[in-house]
Amino acid sequence: MKIVFDIETSGYDFESLSESQQEYLLRYAEKESDEEARTQKKDEAIRYLSLYPFTAKVVSIAMLNTQTENSLVLYESEESEEWQSEEKSITYRSMSEEEILKTFWEYVKKVEQVITFNGRHFDIPFLMLRSAMHKIKPTRNFIKNRYSNKSHVDLLEQFTNFGLTRKFNLDFYCHAFGIESPKSKGISGMEVKELYNAGRIKDIAIYCGEDIKATYELYKIWQEFLNV
Repeated sequence: MKIVFDIETSGYDFESLSESQQEYLLRYAEKESDEEARTQKKDEAIRYLSLYPFTAKVVSIAMLNTQTENSLVLYESEESEEWQSEEKSITYRSMSEEEILKTFWEYVKKVEQVITFNGRHFDIPFLMLRSAMHKIKPTRNFIKNRYSNKSHVDLLEQFTNFGLTRKFNLDFYCHAFGIESPKSKGISGMEVKELYNAGRIKDIAIYCGEDIKATYELYKIWQEFLNV
């Protein structure tokens, strides 16, 4: 069984971090003598909190089974709920972040291969570190060998020949290869924090589900035309 997966993360409120953490994150911004440049760097540092496992949490994980083409999307919520998409190919299930992580590692424990877009540099390290923070031990290590596709195909690595050519985001590759982009639904990854703060966690889950559909379509192109 092969699984395509993607995660969405949401940064903590900056004020919730310790004083020393805040100082560390703003250390370069504070060195700016120009007030406008200093403010811009501060805003940027705060905006990027969602990218780090020590300043953000996992709010959704989407997984697509390439055999059945059915998907399971886990999303963070205090209320336990389960529902399906209209075409019934996607099941959405809510739980705590800790339960999301445990469910993910149990789900991928015996898979033949996982498929991601930038998973080696973001999704997998993020999941492993967040799991450690919850005292959860990952069941697999999918980033052991960068140049082996045996257990993990990172499509961003493949489409850039492991960094030899320029990187583009998933939306850019989707447009280039005629795939419906997840951004076509009006949401992008940079808006997840705002959606989360607004209580629109289901919208995040739906967006995450769209991400893996696009990633799967990109994988099929790689598999047919580039996996030489």
